[in-house]
Amino acid sequence: MVYWCSSPATFAHRRFDRNTFAFPELSWISKFPFSRPYDGQNTPDPLAQELPEHVKSAMLHVISLAQYATAYTRGWAADSANARVRLKARAERLEQEVACLREEMRIKDARMASMTPHKRPHYAPTERLAILELRAARCWTLQQTADAFQVTPATIASWMKRVDEQGPDALLQMREPVNRFPDFVRQAIRDLKNLCPSMGKAKVAQTLARAVLHMGSTTVSRILKEAPKPPEDKSKSQSAKTKVKADEPDQVHHLDLTTVPIGAGLWATWTPFALPQRWPFCWYVAAVVDHYSRRVVAVGVFAKKPGCPTICTFLGKAFRERNPKHLICDRDSIFDCEAFRKWAKRKGIRIRYGAVG
Repeated sequence: MVYWCSSPATFAHRRFDRNTFAFPELSWISKFPFSRPYDGQNTPDPLAQELPEHVKSAMLHVISLAQYATAYTRGWAADSANARVRLKARAERLEQEVACLREEMRIKDARMASMTPHKRPHYAPTERLAILELRAARCWTLQQTADAFQVTPATIASWMKRVDEQGPDALLQMREPVNRFPDFVRQAIRDLKNLCPSMGKAKVAQTLARAVLHMGSTTVSRILKEAPKPPEDKSKSQSAKTKVKADEPDQVHHLDLTTVPIGAGLWATWTPFALPQRWPFCWYVAAVVDHYSRRVVAVGVFAKKPGCPTICTFLGKAFRERNPKHLICDRDSIFDCEAFRKWAKRKGIRIRYGAVG
């Protein structure tokens, strides 16, 4: 028996056989006889016999197919002229993201809960302070905080009592010290010590205090013991011949083409293990940026990978007022072709190829 599939959430308008489910992308299902005539005997169902062998892979395929259908429908809703439909699609996408994050946290918590308490890794000092900040934001009790991070309420209470401890060995610490001096102060201390070796740490601190840089002698001693940062190597390996310099706007432009997934990614369980790189699973975005002013000259969005004529038309509209002298792009097949080079030559644009990606 032959059926036609016309649902927008499935493979639209493709002919398939129900007995074999003959989609090339889903050939793994062909071993399951979904439909067979009833012979009047209580013979075991072949599907029930073969299902346990492939039930785990079948679950992965079912989830991927569901995501395939959801992305297709959500893409249609995102382009709807009705604002309420677009808002509903956005709300549904956010609900799915929250559900996935909760499942991710549940898996991580289950892994940590399987370990005995004395073998679990300790939280870092910065993480302890972040836990207390989250507790204040969520208005959690000691028990709620302890259950969320798999510690005891007494541990959270101990952190609260020692929250104002100071020093490098404090139980709770900030990611970046609030009293950290900038690098130029450290360099000034090293220069004073190098130029005046007889000055001790106390004398250096007193000298800096006259310049309204108040710090203790122990801070000066610690800075002097720190290894200075190596100077940055600003030498460039490129020769002067290959350099492209922009002295004013619209002299040098950068061009790039990339894919922007609509969902979280493009991976799928079936061969070739990726969703089609086109709408409604991703957009192709072409961007042109001016090198001198960092201004976005033009942005183009395409439902599928554009060809060279489409890119040339897009650039022609972007360069309607003035053509740049140089256009920097990668060696994608769209840009590294004879048609694109001929178009650039007619426009008086010199192409500069960089690394792919």
